[in-house]
Amino acid sequence: MTWYVLAEGYVAAEGYVAAEGDVVAQDEVVARLRAAGCVFAEEEAAVLRDGDPAPELLAELVARRVAGLPLEHVVGWARFAGRRVLVDPGVFVPRMRTEVLVARAAAYVRTGSVIVDLCCGSGALGAVLAAGADGPVELYAADVDPAAVSCARRNVEPLGGTVYQGDLYGALPLTLRGRVDVLVANVPYVPTAEIALLPAEARLYEAPVALDGGADGLDVARRIVAGAGSWLAPGGQVFMECGEHQAAAAATALRAAGLNPSLHHDDDLDVTVVAGTRTH
Repeated sequence: MTWYVLAEGYVAAEGYVAAEGDVVAQDEVVARLRAAGCVFAEEEAAVLRDGDPAPELLAELVARRVAGLPLEHVVGWARFAGRRVLVDPGVFVPRMRTEVLVARAAAYVRTGSVIVDLCCGSGALGAVLAAGADGPVELYAADVDPAAVSCARRNVEPLGGTVYQGDLYGALPLTLRGRVDVLVANVPYVPTAEIALLPAEARLYEAPVALDGGADGLDVARRIVAGAGSWLAPGGQVFMECGEHQAAAAATALRAAGLNPSLHHDDDLDVTVVAGTRTH
């Protein structure tokens, strides 16, 4: 398949490039999205029309989406937990189900809290927690993917936060050790053998490092848990998302690391949040 650069780093498959003068009328957008298999065509059309783009730009946006690019990569942002989060091409798109994790963590954020967002991707989790805090907080985020770090800085730095590039705790300054009150990590938890079963939007357009959790999906989660005790402050908590079938193994890992585990499953979004508290 041939791919063409469109604009600002976006690409589209051959046959879906918006040709010069290819103007999509407003009333055509929904029909074209629906024909391309977009289940929520009306909602997506509203997002594409956000800001009332010129007809030529709208045509290009529709062409990108019809080509299969994630809607968030097409428009450059995602709505997450009531906040518009910038999302660059190739960067993991924050999912609605992860709002459950953020809501659980937000209950423990106080003025002056030290918040760390590992595997931060766009920095959405940390940004939402910091923006929703009652007063100033310290916000730090890290990711191993340079594209994610660049994107996260655009979301985190305006809130006074700092983003580092590197592998989990190895990216963080040592001055944070033993001071972290709330640690959130949207870890990759898809088992390697199941990556091929993911929707094409994830498989083709998001970094594999943001998806692949190893043989049972918990490789990265276990590494975060193993180091959490030395980075959390007394009473500090770590929050991660996982599949319901992975929750028991995640809780076992937390206990082994000396943390007190708790589990919360949301039936509506079919997501499990596992938390661990440093009790001493």
